[in-house]
Amino acid sequence: MLNKPIVALMMAAAVLLSACEKDSETYPVSGEQCGPEDPVKTLDAADCDILPAGI
Repeated sequence: MLNKPIVALMMAAAVLLSACEKDSETYPVSGEQCGPEDPVKTLDAADCDILPAGI
C-alpha cells in the first residue's frame, strides 16, 4: 500500500487541479464577463513567447 504522505499529496493535487477552469466565461481577476468578440478568446500559449535577451 502507498505511504500516507504520498496519498495525501495525490489527493491535494487532485483538489487543486479540479479547481482549475479552462472554459470560464469571466476574467479571473476582475470577474467581468467575457464578451463574444473579446480578443483574448483567440490567444494561444504560443502567442506569449518571450524572446531571450540579446536577440
